Amino acid sequence: MATAKKVATKPAARARKTPAKNARAKTVTITAALDDELAIRWDVFKRTADSDAREKLILHYAPLVKYVASRVASGLPSSVDQHDLVSYGMFGLIDALEKFEPGRGNKFETYAIPRIKGAIIDELRAMDWVPRSVRFKARELEKAQADLEAMLKRQPTEEELADRLGMNRRELHEMVSQISFVSVLALDEVVSAGSDRGESVALIDTLADKGIDPTWGVESQETRGMLAAAINSLSEREKIVVTLYYFEGLTLAEIGEILGVTESRVCQIHTKAVGGLRGQLSEFD
Repeated sequence: MATAKKVATKPAARARKTPAKNARAKTVTITAALDDELAIRWDVFKRTADSDAREKLILHYAPLVKYVASRVASGLPSSVDQHDLVSYGMFGLIDALEKFEPGRGNKFETYAIPRIKGAIIDELRAMDWVPRSVRFKARELEKAQADLEAMLKRQPTEEELADRLGMNRRELHEMVSQISFVSVLALDEVVSAGSDRGESVALIDTLADKGIDPTWGVESQETRGMLAAAINSLSEREKIVVTLYYFEGLTLAEIGEILGVTESRVCQIHTKAVGGLRGQLSEFD
């Protein structure tokens, strides 16, 4: 009797385990079917260069382009449209499809991502009229100025800035002259109108017109106070250049005659002062 019980129990245990095995087998079959379908598309495309297979592969891997474009866009200004980056990346995807060799056993995503990113960056560089070396110098100067301001709790002098960058004052002046031609803004670029307002406007809408707005004086009072505080933090010579250029309407050449320096030197002082003001005002925002 005891022996009969044991024999009867074993088949029941096997019966309970059977559904789990079937479920696992079904899952593997579905995944394999998807992989097989993709493998067939690759095989047809590589053997016959079939346009329909090529189009299906592009649609299948299109989300990969959006992923790379979003990663690149995170480090770019808001004026750069992510849809444009996706368009540039599609050329990289198509190039990767043409050159990829499935027989080598490599994963296509691993192969394609660097080429998609490269296509996006190449197109951005082709559209940029400023040399990469000048862009690099501008970033280095901005970083050095921000580091010194955080350390000294004031605007750094030219000597301190030059020493931080490992150069003399003449080389610093040459760098500032090169960078002064970089700052070009599009009038339709969207800028923040203040975190407290929660809205954004186009840059062109922030430019003054000839009409008189009765509310302008009240709304700009706070901005004027912040600007005055930022100007007071500049060096004496930078203050003079900003005052004469923006408030007195003098040209750079005329300011140079007053200060007894060349127009190029006034341009350098002006660029350095504007950079300092920009940094000060961004802190208020």
